[in-house]
Amino acid sequence: MVQNEAQYSVPLKPSILCDLDGVVWLMHQPIPGSVDAIRRLREAGHRVLFVTNNSHASAHDQATVLERIGIPAIGDVVTASQSAGALLHKGERVLTCGGPGVMKAIADAGAILVGRSDDPDLPKDIEVDAVVVAFHRTFDFAGLTHLSASIRNGARFIATNDDATYPTPDGVIPGGGAIVSAVATASGVQPIVAGKPYAPMANLVRNVLGDDDMANAWMVGDRISTDGAFARTIGCHFAHVRSGVAPSKDEVIDADFEGENLASFANFMIERYQ
Repeated sequence: MVQNEAQYSVPLKPSILCDLDGVVWLMHQPIPGSVDAIRRLREAGHRVLFVTNNSHASAHDQATVLERIGIPAIGDVVTASQSAGALLHKGERVLTCGGPGVMKAIADAGAILVGRSDDPDLPKDIEVDAVVVAFHRTFDFAGLTHLSASIRNGARFIATNDDATYPTPDGVIPGGGAIVSAVATASGVQPIVAGKPYAPMANLVRNVLGDDDMANAWMVGDRISTDGAFARTIGCHFAHVRSGVAPSKDEVIDADFEGENLASFANFMIERYQ
């Protein structure tokens, strides 16, 4: 349902929070029309900030890939790994399972990476203050044992995100949330989740934009349970696009805009705020 005209009187050019996977690209392959849609939105005067739960690559690396497909993005990407890093304390000893983005976030926080759960030489008695769990392709029983044991021994349990699946050009594959669920089950502890739709990511976005009031902003995403819920968390409008993960049969689409893809949303915004 599109809201009435009066609600969009100020500001004229609201910020746009844009998901990446399933909205801009699928495994770094641009979704038709997405690159041009970002260009048109920016030319129309909208600030576009990419907000992603993809934790494997660093924000800079994801921005570099966006540059390769024609979208300037240095400084305009925030990730669930950065959000998880913001929850760490300087000097904390961290065990992780995740990619380069997670490891960079740990270093940027001033924490100490004491090991990766997929390291076959990881000592069993390693001292750990926090465990950070993220999507990675080397998850195994030994890693699950190390991670869950550290949490049971008192380490804080932080998850970059709890997305159960991840969209690819060939369909969905297990996401970071599937790994997080396994660790939670084995440890008996529920994590602090850093990414969308939770408060840590909302705080990070507000800090990056320098704006506590997001009432006029828009969150564009393909996941109702993640992007739609994040719009509610941060207090902005939600635009649902159908180019990524399809809604489940029992999900209710409660969006201010509903369209096929990012290009259709760009058409709507440019017409609405011209």
